[in-house]
Amino acid sequence: MEFRIALTEDNAVNRNTFMQKLSLSGKLRLIFSAANGNECLENLKGLFHNEMPQVVFMDLKMPGMDGIETIRIAKSLYPQIHFIVLTIFDDDVKIFDAIKAGASGYLLKHEPAAVLEEAVINILETGGAPMSPAIARKALQLLSRSTNTENGAPATNEIPESITQREKEILQNMISGWDAKRIAAELNISTLTVRKHIANIYEKLHVSSRAQIIMLATKHKWL
Repeated sequence: MEFRIALTEDNAVNRNTFMQKLSLSGKLRLIFSAANGNECLENLKGLFHNEMPQVVFMDLKMPGMDGIETIRIAKSLYPQIHFIVLTIFDDDVKIFDAIKAGASGYLLKHEPAAVLEEAVINILETGGAPMSPAIARKALQLLSRSTNTENGAPATNEIPESITQREKEILQNMISGWDAKRIAAELNISTLTVRKHIANIYEKLHVSSRAQIIMLATKHKWL
């Protein structure tokens, strides 16, 4: 199966690096590459549904319209498109601004081709929210500080009984920022099996993203 993607990145060197990584994947097809937010929105105009990128990789710091504003506008116009932020910084404020704007994932730019491909599959097939481990840890720390500061220390609650032991293992690894492939290798099961467990976890916890799981884990002290 082939997945349609697009890239918005103002730095020519970073665009070329992305293209080189893309050439290593047999599952990702580039619909367009844009140099800024305005160009991204222009490229999206007029595309038929079957030509629309399913996932857009988005830089944050760009001249003119930045990535967060581009995501916010594009999500209102094309809610079916998912956006994965690509950044070199795990900036505190930007993480949550991007998530609030509608980003489905947050990756560091140095991630290899396999991680980019896995992130797209994770979003489209399991409704996941891929994050680089460093970003996931940063988000967890920020949420923890925010919860303790605003609401006092939250009460400790057990993981719901509906979550099986295997799902608990996968849940703990997800909170630590591991992707499906790494979890599968650690638990000696297939990546497909991990994705099915993740889908079950989302359904049982009534969430739709890894970010929401991290928030629940912080609130209820599941770590």
